[in-house]
Amino acid sequence: MINIFEVNETNKMITQENLDVRTITLGISLLDCVDSDLEKVNQNIYQKITTVAKDLVAAGKYIEQEYGIPIVNKRISVTPIALVGGNACKCPEDFVTIAKTLDRAAHEVGVNFIGGYSALVSKGMTKSDEYLIRSIPAALAQTERVCSSVNVGSTKCGINMDAVRLMGQIIKETAELTKENDSLGCAKLVVFCNAPDDNPFMAGAFHGVTEADAIINVGVSGPGVVKTALEQVRGESFEVLCETIKKTAFKVTRVGQLVAQEASKMLNIPFGIIDLSLAPTPAIGDSVADILCEIGLEHAGAPGTTAALALLNDQVKKGGVMASSYVGGLSGAFIPVSEDQGMIDAVQAGALTLEKLEAMTCVCSVGLDMIAIPGDTKDTTISGIIADEMAIGMVNQKTTAVRLIPVIGKGVGEIVEFGGLLGYAPIMPVNRFGCDSFVNRTGRIPAPIHSFKN
Repeated sequence: MINIFEVNETNKMITQENLDVRTITLGISLLDCVDSDLEKVNQNIYQKITTVAKDLVAAGKYIEQEYGIPIVNKRISVTPIALVGGNACKCPEDFVTIAKTLDRAAHEVGVNFIGGYSALVSKGMTKSDEYLIRSIPAALAQTERVCSSVNVGSTKCGINMDAVRLMGQIIKETAELTKENDSLGCAKLVVFCNAPDDNPFMAGAFHGVTEADAIINVGVSGPGVVKTALEQVRGESFEVLCETIKKTAFKVTRVGQLVAQEASKMLNIPFGIIDLSLAPTPAIGDSVADILCEIGLEHAGAPGTTAALALLNDQVKKGGVMASSYVGGLSGAFIPVSEDQGMIDAVQAGALTLEKLEAMTCVCSVGLDMIAIPGDTKDTTISGIIADEMAIGMVNQKTTAVRLIPVIGKGVGEIVEFGGLLGYAPIMPVNRFGCDSFVNRTGRIPAPIHSFKN
């Protein structure tokens, strides 16, 4: 039974502690849009998206007004386009036309982002996959709301190093083509290991082939709420600390569950999952790094950071799974540097390095997220960083991802402004030693032995 105390508590979380629902993401299958004629494919895609998603934004706004819960983004994810366009697209330029169609459909229905300009190449690349990957720089430069992701590894298959090498080049090309906007195109491109089929968060969302025709997935936020709760238990034992995070995560997830159910009912589309990831925003007080400081660190990046993040992640999951019938997506704290004021402060103070962020990836989902690096960083170095992150995901049987932004024309210490939800970031130094001979080997890194449980 809901009582007045709980209502007031939730109101306070919304008005004073930056509680919001980060995203309602509508997943749409485009498998029925496949055709051998490119023009027909584009027509089918536009028609399907604008039909299925026509009420998504209106439903989101209604829920916001009715319940007073801010919903930051309304988004769409679609079937990986490498699969949808494979029959019709004979070159990378053909895929770019589909990206433009997705962008047009996103504008038409009013969503903030559309994800799924993706290829899944953890074991090998088809011609269609390669064309799509090579089209990514032009696609992201010529569209506004399209997000792209490439899955290059998994625990079962190992890491496709040919794809890793290619992605290093693609990230550099994307940076070049969008250099007028501080290489913003790279902010909409993610490289994955063990990418889930039901992730509601951008830029990595796509509608997996295991999913229904249409599905509602919700991503919650609420680092500010967790931080405020921990302020009440300063100096207490780890037991009290863990209990507090669990209880808070339960409340935050409950709000997400409510929004998901209402959206599902209004749109007559099944509810998929709640993603338990703590997603920060650039707003002061809405930071994962601030939670780590509240746990007892001077700055994110200090000794003890990985342990504190592991504790936070685990307790959020333990509290969240009790609050929702279905949990999925990434479900691990996000630590994007540019979207988190506490992380920015830690970088500027010299407490946080690329290597420390990599270590933190072992216990969260996306450790190297929204990292601005010097524009002259070599593509092989970027590929090496990707390979490191993919290896962490592969061996630990978890999702890991990389979103690096080599900012053309800027170097270490300079500030790059992305605006809005993407925030700003200081450019971080990258290890100057090369890995060219490693990256330029062909083939793939085999799966670790524990994958043979099947």
